[in-house]
Order: sequence, then C-alpha cells, then structure tokens
Amino acid sequence: MKKILFSATITDHFYYFHLPYLEMFHDAGWEVHVASHGSRELPFCDVHHEIPIARSPFDKSNIKAYKMLRKIIKENDFDIIHCHTPMGGMLTRLAAPQSGKSDIIYTAHGFHFYKGAPALNWMIYYPIEKIMSAKTDCLITINNEDYDFALKHFKHPDVKLVNGVGYNSDRYFPVSPEEKLSIRKEKGYDPDEFIIIYVAEMNGNKNQKMLIDALTLTDNSRLIIAGADNYNGIYKKYAEEKNVAGRVDFLGHREDIDELLKMSDVCAASSIREGLPVNIMEAMACGLPVVASDNRGHRALISDGEDGFLVAVNDYKAMAEKINLLKNDKEKYSSFSRKAAENILKFSKEVVTEDMKKIYYGLRG
Repeated sequence: MKKILFSATITDHFYYFHLPYLEMFHDAGWEVHVASHGSRELPFCDVHHEIPIARSPFDKSNIKAYKMLRKIIKENDFDIIHCHTPMGGMLTRLAAPQSGKSDIIYTAHGFHFYKGAPALNWMIYYPIEKIMSAKTDCLITINNEDYDFALKHFKHPDVKLVNGVGYNSDRYFPVSPEEKLSIRKEKGYDPDEFIIIYVAEMNGNKNQKMLIDALTLTDNSRLIIAGADNYNGIYKKYAEEKNVAGRVDFLGHREDIDELLKMSDVCAASSIREGLPVNIMEAMACGLPVVASDNRGHRALISDGEDGFLVAVNDYKAMAEKINLLKNDKEKYSSFSRKAAENILKFSKEVVTEDMKKIYYGLRG
C-alpha cells in the first residue's frame, strides 16, 4: 500500500482547505497520514500524528515537533510528502531525508515576504524558504507574484502555479432576487438595506478598521463582519467610537457563510497581506462585486473596474466611494455581479483539484 503524509502547523488547515485531497488518496487506496497540531477529527485520514508545531520560528516546541516528524518519516517510508504553512513546511522538509523514496511537495500559501512586507519578514522567512527550496521536489505557489519570485530566486527542479485551494461551487453560487430577500427575512435583515460583508477573523492583518471607517461615509448601509475575534474586541470598541456600532454586526464564527454571502450586496476586503483568499472567491462566486485593498492576493482574483475595485490599503475614503458607486449605479452593479460569478469559475475546487491531480500523477511516486 502506498503512503502519503500531509503536514501543516494546525489541523484546521486541512479540515477547511484540503479534505478533497485526503479523500482522493484515501479512495485510491493510499494510506493517508496527517501531521499537525490540534485534535480535530479529520475524515479520510488513516493516521493523525498530533505534533506540537508552533507558528513562531523561535518557539522551543518546534524542536520536539521536528524530532517527532523525523521519527514519523523514518518509520513510514512515505511515497509522497506534501507540506503546507511556513513552519509545517520547514520542519517537515528538514526532517525528511536529503535523498530517499519520498517526493516532497511544498505549497506556499502566500510567502510571508512580499513587495512592501516588513524588513523582519524578509530577514526571517526569505532565507528559510530559499534554503528549504533545495529540499523540495515540487514547489506550488498560488499567485503570480510568488510564482515569478520562486522561479527567479529559488533552487528547485519544479515550480507550479495553482489557483489556491479552490472554493466549493456546490455551496457558493448566485441566487435569484427573490431567494436573496427570503434569506434576509429568515435572518432578520431589512430588505432595503445595502449590506456590505467581510468574512475573516478579526486581527491586525485583516484590518477591519478600514471597513468601519468606510462605513461612516455610506448611507443606509450595514456592515457584516463574520469571523472569530482574535483582536481583543478592538474593532468592536472602534465601531462604538465612530458611532456606527448600530450598523455593524460582529457575528463571530459562522457555519452559514454561504447564506450570509447570498443575502449581501457587496464584499469589502481590507486586509494588508493575502496569498489567494478563499473568502473573496466565495463572495464572487455568489455574485458579489468586491471592493478590496490592493495586495497580491486580491489582484490575482479581482479585475479592477470589471468585477470589483482595488483601492490602496487604508484608503477608506476610496473604498467608501466605490461602495457608494455600486450602491447607486444599478446597471454597473448588475454588470459587476455577473462578471464576478463568471470570472471566478476557474478558481473552483473542481478546476483546482484537476490541476493538483496532474501534479500528483506526474511524480515518480
């Protein structure tokens, strides 16, 4: 029986983004192993190795995680090792033999060093990725900026560009105006309000402050922020300070994101850094035009002036201006909505899974 090891820093990474690949190998008769931190149960996983990987390169628990990974790899003789996330990817590749039976794949879900990134990111993560690239048989990147950089600067035999992890087209699709109103009624929202939505955990990088500032310059609009608060209530307090708390719904973690998107009008995205964000794919798949901060991940998805708008990071006035334009110009809104749903199709899970199959089948394993 052939064996594959998937590794990443946290188990949730696989639960939310990679179950189709676990299922694909499981159904093909492979023994599927996962190495990650976290006890969440994973379907299609034969063996889950819970190891104490930490996000910080300086956390001492990573020493133990490395030793455990080395033992796991030595004992199992994997045909393929596919690692994800900066620390999961580094430790797994360090633990893997320099030469052996395993094909080693690393998916970079957005390098932590990028144009405009803090100097500290370049000092820490660029040397790590450059060194580790020599221990990588196939490097998968998910946006053009990272792909071009890897081709130019890294030593590895093969680099691929894949459209992220894909969105689930069975759940995310446009609905009729009647169904949109029905969902609003069911969830207690005003049918006449213009609903702006952003689905992302609250933290410094996601930068929801920009959305709250933009909301102050829009009329008859409501902002929905769906995602866990990992920022100590800072954005909730800020909404109160800006006197718009009554027009902002902080929903926390939700399992009905597809319905929330289908009942909304526009997706506004404020993050500073992105690799290739699934939340934007899902919004566009539901026919939402997107007004987003200009970063590499958003640029890869949004055609500025066709299915959404890109504005400078923290330029909340420009964001509000574009939101108001879409709110008041019904013809433009309809065109953007149609194009958003059309243009995002190439990022569906079906398309991405086929691309990944070609990569897996092309390996010597």
